[in-house]
Amino acid sequence: MEHFQEILMELCEGFGNTVLLFAVTLLCALPLGLLFAFGSMSKFKPLQWFMKVLIWVIRGTPLMLQILLVSFLPQYVFQVPTKQLASALNLSINATMFFFVAVAFVINYACYFSEIYRAGIETIPVGQYEAGKVLGLTKNQVFTKIVFMQVVRRILPPMSNEIITLVKDTSLAQILGVIDLLNAAKHAVNEYVILTPFLYAAIFYLIFNGLLTLLLGWVEKKLSYYKV
Repeated sequence: MEHFQEILMELCEGFGNTVLLFAVTLLCALPLGLLFAFGSMSKFKPLQWFMKVLIWVIRGTPLMLQILLVSFLPQYVFQVPTKQLASALNLSINATMFFFVAVAFVINYACYFSEIYRAGIETIPVGQYEAGKVLGLTKNQVFTKIVFMQVVRRILPPMSNEIITLVKDTSLAQILGVIDLLNAAKHAVNEYVILTPFLYAAIFYLIFNGLLTLLLGWVEKKLSYYKV
């Protein structure tokens, strides 16, 4: 308990980056995943096949590998060193590494979310669309006013699982040296030669996931009106 305050401060700093990565990924991947879903269901075959291949590649390779590839692209493909890119973006090296991680996370989770969206949209009976047309609604109005909330209600359980997984996947940010919660715990373990920081990190993850589970459960109950 001698170094408890110092360890707690380190973990809080790492947890802040974990929450930031989680929030950025979720806010960007949810709408992007919907666009990917529309692309994979498009009647324009080149777009449909491009999106299907992209989703297949992203879902078929480890997220860790994708993070490394994103970080290597500027230097080895576009011949732009990381330091030069950081200077151009007016970011520190650490912030640039966080940017690379966030890009990889957003693309990865957008592809997973797109398949959940697609499955949800395809489960809506054709009669729902036909009823909307009979009422004189456009395709966009049918989707937004009739279909969308039903889709949200149906995809919420699998989407909740992915969101909980996202919390744990944020630990992969340490690959590029980003000080996330787990990386902060490892640093504290090495510095103070004790294992308790890992226990504290586990408690942080459990509390965060517990709060998310309660929130998602509450949202699911609120949307039970749309259950058909």
